[in-house]
Amino acid sequence: ARTLYNGGTMVIVPKDDRIDPSRLHHWMEREQVTIFESTPALIVPFMQYVYEQKLDIRSMELLITSSDSCSVADYRTLQERFGSTFRIINAYGVTEAAIDSSFYDEPLTELPQTGHVPIGKAWLNATFYIVDAHLNPVPVGVLGELVIGGVGVARGYLNRAELTAEKFVDSPFFAGERLYRTGDLARWMEDGNVDFIGRIDNQAKIRGYRIETGEIESQLLQVAGVREAVVLVRSDANGQKALCAYYTTDSGLLAIDIKRAISSELPGYMIPSYFIELEHVPLTPNGKIDRKALPTPEEGISADREYVAPRNELETKLAAIWQDVLGLSKEIGVHDNFFDLGGHSLRATALVSKVHKTLSVDLPLRDVFRHSTVEAMAEAISRLEQKEFLSIPVLDKQDCYPLSSVQKRLYIQQQMQGAELSYNMSGMTVLVGCLERERFEAALKGLIARHEILRTGFDMVDGEPVQRIYADLEFAIEYTKATESETKGIADAFVRIFDLHLPPLLRVGLVEWEAERHLLMLDIHHIITDGMSMGIFVEELLRLYNGETLEPLQIQYKEFAAWQQSEPVKVRLKRQEAYWLDMLNGDLPTLELPTDFARPAVRSFEGDVLPFSINKQMTESLQRIADESGATLYMVLSAVYSVLLSKYSGQEDFIVGTPVSGRTHADLEPLIGMFVNTLAIRHYPSGEKTFLAYLNEVKETMLGAYDHQDYPFEELVTKLQVPRDQSRNPVFDVMFALETKEDNVQSFGDIQIESYPEKHTVSQFDLTLIISMLDEGMNGQFEYATKLFTRNLIDNFAQDLLVIIEQIGEQPSMLLKDIFLNGQSEQEQDELETIDILF
Repeated sequence: ARTLYNGGTMVIVPKDDRIDPSRLHHWMEREQVTIFESTPALIVPFMQYVYEQKLDIRSMELLITSSDSCSVADYRTLQERFGSTFRIINAYGVTEAAIDSSFYDEPLTELPQTGHVPIGKAWLNATFYIVDAHLNPVPVGVLGELVIGGVGVARGYLNRAELTAEKFVDSPFFAGERLYRTGDLARWMEDGNVDFIGRIDNQAKIRGYRIETGEIESQLLQVAGVREAVVLVRSDANGQKALCAYYTTDSGLLAIDIKRAISSELPGYMIPSYFIELEHVPLTPNGKIDRKALPTPEEGISADREYVAPRNELETKLAAIWQDVLGLSKEIGVHDNFFDLGGHSLRATALVSKVHKTLSVDLPLRDVFRHSTVEAMAEAISRLEQKEFLSIPVLDKQDCYPLSSVQKRLYIQQQMQGAELSYNMSGMTVLVGCLERERFEAALKGLIARHEILRTGFDMVDGEPVQRIYADLEFAIEYTKATESETKGIADAFVRIFDLHLPPLLRVGLVEWEAERHLLMLDIHHIITDGMSMGIFVEELLRLYNGETLEPLQIQYKEFAAWQQSEPVKVRLKRQEAYWLDMLNGDLPTLELPTDFARPAVRSFEGDVLPFSINKQMTESLQRIADESGATLYMVLSAVYSVLLSKYSGQEDFIVGTPVSGRTHADLEPLIGMFVNTLAIRHYPSGEKTFLAYLNEVKETMLGAYDHQDYPFEELVTKLQVPRDQSRNPVFDVMFALETKEDNVQSFGDIQIESYPEKHTVSQFDLTLIISMLDEGMNGQFEYATKLFTRNLIDNFAQDLLVIIEQIGEQPSMLLKDIFLNGQSEQEQDELETIDILF
């Protein structure tokens, strides 16, 4: 059509002559061709031939690369060699929309550095939209289907009614407009041009992940030395799908070098299992890539996750550390991924401390996320400066010892009216099996003798709280026989106020229902333990019950408390202080959630919990988002929770507290005690951000916080000079915590554990979201202040949290402002707000 309406002559080159550069040049010279349009796969080698042979193509006025993606490197070479002689553009179009719909004709200085050449902007009678599966427009930078509108769109396919209905649809943007769904994957660029990725048909789903092969091809083309790249999904003899990368190179680049180069840019599930080098990419007679002619993976080099043993001393030591931290007995290879093997933020912290102790280097926590294979992490560690590991020193025997920062806070808050029970950590479980009570009590006494903190009381000396360790003290299980129906009163009376002066600050109760069925009740004060400590408590109790001899502890909790206030630690904490003061500078925002009751003048600790479930499908969608974003499930859930809080409060700047283990020194690993620190995480969930962009922001915030997690929250409160408000907590009133599967005890040796319904009457904050990992799905619970909220409102919170998870699971690239709550669209919310303003 372009030829005819310009009064030109169309030259159709015979099929065999198209792929022969000398014959093709003959046709161009004989016919004095002024416009040459073809695929990059034909144009690039032809123009290379013209350049090398110094051939005459002075008749040429316009060169158009089209019908397939063109690499930036090839396009740049064309422009640099011939751009001053004739015009060169990259075009895009489909037959269903009058062939040519857009072209890219920007200056060479505007060309991206790597990847594919953009297809430009829509022109003449075409309009471009990039949409999701429901024809909703996607933001800049987000992948979607390219849809073409405008008067150039055809009416449909002749005698193909079903295909017409599928591909030609009514426009949701303009009444009467018809759209053609191209099936091409693209995204908007910041400058308004369109970046073409490839066919949606080339999308693959492998191990539950949706993968765009065009994204991988684009990344491969950014590797120096890669000339051409094609990625396919192949199935092996067992029907398992695998990614295969085919490439050509001028520099003798090895497959392992290419894999290493893209591994730092792509998540693990997008790294091809096979890399196959080709002399040239096979073409169809039309000059397009002939994907069917590409060789099978058996002919290539496998880069799959098969076991590769550590190859040097550093990798061997690091693999052993991984085994210890992850609790694995199987051999770990250099290509294994820390997070694929069950790693998470808590374990990453433990890994960093063990690396410091074993290898004498300070590995930044964020490097665990950046270099998550043994090979990559070992390489990163090899570049770090050696720093001697200093053990926490043992103290001489004293009458009393200082408190740690967090103990001081708990000691003071314990004195507040109504807070007397707020720091009791209680739990009740049913034990099914043969329990020998005397042996069980002896094991408990052995545990108390082993850990000084379980024999510690707290006093005031010269106006300062101190801890005092008792050599001997009386302890006995509170034992009784009763029926299950009689037990409720016993259980309700079991949890009671501790006198912090009188250890032990724990009590254990045992109600015998039958010979092999007991209710175990445990009540312990938070000032001497934390969640990780309870895992140690149960593990060592079982070992002592089984008659094992435990290795002596090198230090006790009192050493940690004193070490925390030592000069070297103070110097390190001073550096971390600057980070937190910068993150929380200016006026601190107060989160104003809607409440059912007016806030009391003095904070109440009365509370309740509302449990709910997050199903397997939702959990998998969140995990997939985490994997694709290089984040953890904790980070994704934290982002989701903050979106919920923003929707309810209408605020886009607030702070959420989150606990961390506080065990950043390897010597603390086997100790029972209160080590938990609290991080004040500031969130900015602006409505104009996509969820993925916001998640990346949360991820970077969390990584920064983890790198500075030792700075005591109690010190931060003092430094921030927060005005005292007896009705609120300092800095924040909402919390988020994630409990991993290892936090959930399923058995005690041969004795099985069953849950027992407990009465919950305490809430330390206005609202706390606690998520517990299960083998399939997750359990959640909102702990809430009953002086502020009714159960009905908290149930709304839970239902809306699930609605948000469902939406971002389906469309993680959606704008935060487009996320709606249960039973109400964003448009309806806007209308309600308008009504409020008008009336």
